[in-house]
Amino acid sequence: MTPDGGSWTDWLWPALGLMLVIEGLMPLLHPQGWREVFRRVLAMQDGQIRFIGMASIAIGALLLWLAS
Repeated sequence: MTPDGGSWTDWLWPALGLMLVIEGLMPLLHPQGWREVFRRVLAMQDGQIRFIGMASIAIGALLLWLAS
């Protein structure tokens, strides 16, 4: 339960939906650019990709903390 009496799923599904909308914008609006991004990611070392993942998690957690 959240402090206001709601469930964590009250915000999880809208958040996942928003994430999918945002993630879908690049391939919809600029598919060639989207492919180029993936070409660059494929050329990265595992450590570089892990760092990007870690940074994304940290920024997302910070935004969630600031929003609460």
